[in-house]
Amino acid sequence: MIEIVLGVDDLASVRFAISPLQETCHSLWALRDPGDFPLHLRWLRLIRPRLADLDRELLMALVSERRWLPDFITPRPLSRMPEMEEELQTVRNADPATVRRDVQTAYRDQRMPEVLRGDPAALHDRIADVLEAYWRTALEPYWPRMRGVLESDILYRAQLLADGGAAALFAGLHPNVQWDSGILRLHPMGTHSRVRAGSGLTLCPTLFGRKATAPIGEVPRVDYPARGVATLWGAVTAAPADSIAALIGRPKAAILAALDTPDSTASLARTLGATPSAVSQHLTVLAACGLLTRARAGRTVLYARSELGDRLAAHDGTAARDR
Repeated sequence: MIEIVLGVDDLASVRFAISPLQETCHSLWALRDPGDFPLHLRWLRLIRPRLADLDRELLMALVSERRWLPDFITPRPLSRMPEMEEELQTVRNADPATVRRDVQTAYRDQRMPEVLRGDPAALHDRIADVLEAYWRTALEPYWPRMRGVLESDILYRAQLLADGGAAALFAGLHPNVQWDSGILRLHPMGTHSRVRAGSGLTLCPTLFGRKATAPIGEVPRVDYPARGVATLWGAVTAAPADSIAALIGRPKAAILAALDTPDSTASLARTLGATPSAVSQHLTVLAACGLLTRARAGRTVLYARSELGDRLAAHDGTAARDR
């Protein structure tokens, strides 16, 4: 169990961050044990043929048998949404002693693969190179949609914080998180430590997490499973029912049906097979009619059905079933 002691100043400095490098590294869990990540099987089928030219031996060696990752490859994000290039540079700049320590910690009580036994001064560059190649191949093409789900989760958590304070925020992260009398407990974690935050707390949603975790030796940061992962790889294939399509037009009806969870213009365009400009025009009209709400998350605007939009979509779904 890990216990993070949070003072008043820490609670006042709680922030969220989205890390493309973290998602890249966490996705290796699904690549290693696909049966434990059924929601990502469609993505895995799409990317596997593209990985033939990568250094698979080094890539998979980054995940130990207990699924620990060396901490230096998932550094704490220094901004709300860092660029992948910035985070990879942090990996390249890692101190060789830190590289060796983190690799040894990840493989504690296990045999370390030979591919990780090289000079740590060169190892971090090789690791950064293979992670960059993997990112470009497997995640970057889908990043707008992935980022949209992560941003939607942050909006949801921010609303919890606004409505119920820190207690409501922490209570909803994951069942393995417990908040009591100023202490945030994560269990079980395979180790036991108690630390004082002292500099705020960073919360990072992840699409590949199965429980909330705190990177070993690098608190205060908590990675927790994001909401809405089940919607990530599902394409909208069913045509909207005739009644709503006749009322607002088939393209707008398709957008309304697709917004079961908040999403961005670019992600919707990819899902629906339409141009971003066309989707943007339809979103503007739907929002002006009160069927959608919108909120800005960093550089992205997320759209969600309003109460009226939910009622219209639900009514149309009922009518379609009745037929």
